[in-house]
Amino acid sequence: MAEVQTSDNASAKDTALMTLSVLVLLAGIVAFYWYDERPLVLRIGMVVAGVAASLGLAWTSWYGRQFWQFALGSRVELRKVVWPEREETTKTTYVVFIFAAIMGVFFWLLDWLLTWMTRLLTGQAG
Repeated sequence: MAEVQTSDNASAKDTALMTLSVLVLLAGIVAFYWYDERPLVLRIGMVVAGVAASLGLAWTSWYGRQFWQFALGSRVELRKVVWPEREETTKTTYVVFIFAAIMGVFFWLLDWLLTWMTRLLTGQAG
């Protein structure tokens, strides 16, 4: 089982980098709307530049390095997964659809019965 790590190793510099990263990202988005008279390609470029700069700043922080370690660990765990064969997937899909249909009919009948009983008890039955 993976060990849970806290942000004890994060410094004020790392927090400042993450804050700056969010601000740069927001600046790119705001620039997209602020310069609405500019060509769309230029405005999209502003957003892309904001995202790239934001990711670069986040990457250099402790949080970014921890996220990268998490991503690498997730990739290793993903390789350990035993994926079902096509036949098993098909059978499971059929079972899910049949069960969903049966439950749909069941709840429709239950709703009909409860509606009928409510109308009977309140005197609205026609």
